Amino acid sequence: MNQETVNQEVNNKEKREQQALELRRERLKAESARIINVANTEPHSALRCIHLLSVAGGATEATYLAIEQRIIMDQDPAGAYHLALLAQSTLDLPIDVRQLVELVIAQGDNQQRLALLKNLPLPPVDAVKAQILASNDNDAIAQMDTYLQANPQGHGSEHMLSSGQSDQIVPLS
Repeated sequence: MNQETVNQEVNNKEKREQQALELRRERLKAESARIINVANTEPHSALRCIHLLSVAGGATEATYLAIEQRIIMDQDPAGAYHLALLAQSTLDLPIDVRQLVELVIAQGDNQQRLALLKNLPLPPVDAVKAQILASNDNDAIAQMDTYLQANPQGHGSEHMLSSGQSDQIVPLS
């Protein structure tokens, strides 16, 4: 092969990669528009939107904001939990994770609150603990106490895994 042929092959490969990237962008834009439409028009659709987002493999910033707004409008603690958990692995999302976590603590059930303790890197331990204790749910209180005995700072499962202990992420849907 001569240099000209090698250069031609490299250029063709770069063009194919660029075309594939453009196709992916267009597909993500179309999926984002569809998810935004669902979030804007269908009450209690946050979990469905999060699922569609996961299947699409990503979305625009506007998509995440539309899902967050749907969660806030519906006061949906399950959607809030899942979007907050998603935000832990995608640091540049344009959402207010603190607001989502507060929604789960205030309106979620004890299983969701316990899942916050286990799955967020730095959960608001005192707020979660206060809500679980106020519920007088002896089973949830026992689970919380057991967890906090093994992890008094409440650093979440990520910390426990790095320190040699094991735990699993708890899905809520």
